[in-house]
Order: sequence, then C-alpha cells, then structure tokens
Amino acid sequence: MMNATHIMADIHPCYDLDNFSTLLFSSDPSVLCVLVYLVLGLLSAVTVCGNILVIISIVYFKQLHIPTNYLILSLAVADLLVGVVIFPYSMTHTLTSCLYQENVFCKIRDCIDAILCTSSILNLCCISVDRYYAICHPLTYKMTITVRVAGVMIFVTWSVSVMIGIGIILGGYSQGTCEETCSVNVVLSNVTGPVFSFFMPALIMLCIYIKIFVVAQKQRNSIQISISSTVSKTERKATKTLAIVMGVFLLCMMPYFLCIVFQPLASETPPFSLIEALNWLTLSNSMLNPFIYGFFYSWFRSACKMILCGQIFTGNFANTKLM
Repeated sequence: MMNATHIMADIHPCYDLDNFSTLLFSSDPSVLCVLVYLVLGLLSAVTVCGNILVIISIVYFKQLHIPTNYLILSLAVADLLVGVVIFPYSMTHTLTSCLYQENVFCKIRDCIDAILCTSSILNLCCISVDRYYAICHPLTYKMTITVRVAGVMIFVTWSVSVMIGIGIILGGYSQGTCEETCSVNVVLSNVTGPVFSFFMPALIMLCIYIKIFVVAQKQRNSIQISISSTVSKTERKATKTLAIVMGVFLLCMMPYFLCIVFQPLASETPPFSLIEALNWLTLSNSMLNPFIYGFFYSWFRSACKMILCGQIFTGNFANTKLM
C-alpha cells in the first residue's frame, strides 16, 4: 500500500494546491509551471472562441437552421462548457490532486466532466443516426428527421448524460488506484460507467457509419439522375466530415477510458504525468471540432468571416446565402 509521504513526494509541485499561488505568482515561479498554465489557458481560450463561432453561425444564419446543424449546435454547447467550466477548474484543481483527495469540488468536477463527455458522444451518436437516414433513406429523410425530432434527440441526450454523470459519481467512481481493495461499487462504477457512456455508443456509431459507407458505395456505383446525384454528393460530404469528427473524438477519448476501466485493478498507480496527459487529451477534443468544420465546411468559413469582420452587427444578414 502506498503511504501518504510517498504519494506527496511524487506529485509535481504544480499540483500542490497549497503552494500553487506561491509557485505561480511568486517573484521566482517555476518556469515549467508558468509554461504549462499558459498553454492550458491558451487551449481553453481557443476552445471557447471556436465553439462560440459555431454556435453563433448556426443560431444567426437561417440557412443553417436544419436538424443536422441543430445536433452540431448541441455538440458545440457541450464543447463550449468544457472550455468554460472544466478547463479552468482542471487548471487549478488538477487531476493528480483529485486522485487522493475526497474533496467535494473534485467530485463536482468529475461529475460535470462525466456529463459533458457523455453528452458529446451521445450527440455524435444522434448525428450518426441523422446521417444514416440522410444516406440510406434519402426519400423519407426530411419527413423522418424533422426539427422536432432533432429537439427530442437533444433533450434525451442531455437528460441521459446528467443521469449517467450523477450515477457514476454516486457509484464511487475512482480516477485513482485503490490503496487496498476496490469496493464492488467502485469497480462496477468504473466499468459500467464507461461502457454505457462511451464504449456502447461508440460501437453503435461505428456500426452505423460502416452501414453508411456500404450504402454510399452502392449509390456511387448506381445510375442516378443529376439532381439526385447532386443531393447525394452533398450528403456524402457532410457524412464524411461528421465521421471525421467522430473518429477524432474516439482517438482522443479511447486511451483515457481504457485507463479508467483498468486502473482500479492495477497494483500500482500509473505515472501522474501519464494520467494528466490522457485527461488533457480528452479535453483538447473540444477544441478540435471547430477546426474540422472550418476545414471541410465552406458555409462555416463564410459565416466565421462575416462574424469576425463584424458584418452581422452592422445589418441584418440572417438570410444571407452562405457559400
């Protein structure tokens, strides 16, 4: 069993909350500490600004008021909350501090973190369903996936996320290795939580996108009239973009969730630097989505240009046709 002295000796001085202000704001602060928090602060700012642009674009421009974009809007809200709430809190109350402190603030941080992470992947799961109907059932898509249906999907997504987030924390969720023997509740929480909030939705999404890929290939090889072909090409591009969003999300999240599932059963605690790196890898995903939209969506680039240039504040451009 690891004793307290050994634990505290291994914790990086940046993670010592009692000495945080001294280390960071003293006349001779640790250069590493300053660099780490400057980088994390910049990461938080980019995340907030990028997702605000996504939210304003979809809310302001009427052309973007479609079910798919409402689901993207819900995802952007989750990512924005990560940048506003989780990033600053994690910078001052880092994961390694929470590993060995049953602090109420650490519990709150973990709960909000779990809710937002679950919300992100469930939003992506809803988007994959939307793409399935757009590609596999194009004739009935607009009648099936309406704005009302998208609203119900968003409501269910956030409701389930809150329940799962609270349930994980109440179940004894542990981000650290048990000092003696993990209780059954802790083991179940650390296994069932990730299964229902990450692995199961991820598997569903993968199956849906594989099905979409097969159908899209068949459509590409079939003879279609020009109008139908144009619509299909647009939908395929949107599907490809959102599949990339999902893929990046899985790459960022998978290492952390695998670590969480097996960590309580490990005989020794993994290096603090590894845990911290995996945690920030998951959080950085919230910053990446706006860049993906900007790279693949011309409408997002056009909307961002108008927003950043201040055009939307000088007149009514809500009905502008975005390229």
